[in-house]
Amino acid sequence: MKNFKAGVVWSMVALRVLLCPVMIWGAKAGWSDIWLAAIVVIALVDDIYDRVMARGWGCDTPAVRMSDSLADTVFYLGVAAALWIRKPEVLRDNWILIAVLFSLEGARYVFDLRKFGRAASYHSYIAKVWGLILAAAMVGVFAFGGFRVMVPIATAWGILVNLEGLTMSIMLPRWKNDVKTLPRAWALRKNMLSEATSKS
Repeated sequence: MKNFKAGVVWSMVALRVLLCPVMIWGAKAGWSDIWLAAIVVIALVDDIYDRVMARGWGCDTPAVRMSDSLADTVFYLGVAAALWIRKPEVLRDNWILIAVLFSLEGARYVFDLRKFGRAASYHSYIAKVWGLILAAAMVGVFAFGGFRVMVPIATAWGILVNLEGLTMSIMLPRWKNDVKTLPRAWALRKNMLSEATSKS
């Protein structure tokens, strides 16, 4: 039963990865913007419930959490590609913020790999809010053709999330998943350094 539950959780994580090419193909194939918005909603619901189920079923392992973060990134790369195909002006109007966001994402990934040997997976509170803001912005743009003011807001929030994540990675001596706030990261840093001192 435990293997079945873990399989369900992993399948939900994989679903968001699979929705990336679906989003791009749908944009190229001329699917209705409502359908593209619906895919974003499906991904959001999937993202929320895979976490709820993983915790409830005891499958919330570091590997699941890290894969969950990577799945979100892959899916929203697909959303960005779909925007470029269908509504390129949205990306052009916000290209500076988007460039900063992608640069920070890349810098964080490289930094985490060099320091920890794997990507960070903090799932902070402001990162959760970003997921909601980003989904709302994309649904607004695709489904209603408006709400474009949400795009720079979502992008700026994403920059804030990445700055927080980079700060956490700099602070923490070793890899740790699910660090909700900067004060929590600071407390973990002190504990980790204290443990290292006591062992030496």
